[in-house]
Amino acid sequence: MKKYLLASILLLSSLPAAQAAPIYVFPVANCAATYGKYHHDYPATDIQAKKGCAFVAPINGTVEDVNLKDLWSGKTNLGKDRGGLSVSIIGEDGVRYYGSHLSKVEPGIEPGVVVTAGQKLGEVGSTGSARGTKPHLHFGISYPTKPGDWKIRRGVLYPWKYLDAWKVGKDLSPVKAIAAAKEKASK
Repeated sequence: MKKYLLASILLLSSLPAAQAAPIYVFPVANCAATYGKYHHDYPATDIQAKKGCAFVAPINGTVEDVNLKDLWSGKTNLGKDRGGLSVSIIGEDGVRYYGSHLSKVEPGIEPGVVVTAGQKLGEVGSTGSARGTKPHLHFGISYPTKPGDWKIRRGVLYPWKYLDAWKVGKDLSPVKAIAAAKEKASK
């Protein structure tokens, strides 16, 4: 019996260590998606994908804000309405992740719901100020603030290097960069 136990221990110890699941995932799943390294007047990006492609949680977290109504009007062009249908989560890393211009928000996605990395939150679309454009996901990374603070929620950090890493399965955390952005904003 000892011989078999020793053999089992030796066999198990020679196997490679299991890789932990990635902490971060690319926010568009199971679809071709591209994004440029530019955005108009604030730090964010637009991820181009077909309408209906899955917008997924880029990290485990808790849903913070959900907008289920597209109230945007070109006549008023209110900033708070520009995102159309949208979802933001506070990741377990303390960072806010925001996706907007969605065509649909998944049933059950509401403030306070705990989500896991890769869980579908909604579908890519062109609601809000993206009405009439090609479908895309507006993706913003920011620090948490009071609910409804749309100027911060839409993005305070250019996300490209994080998206580049997540797209190939590498974990790259925006935590330090977000802390620096928050510090700079407080001065």
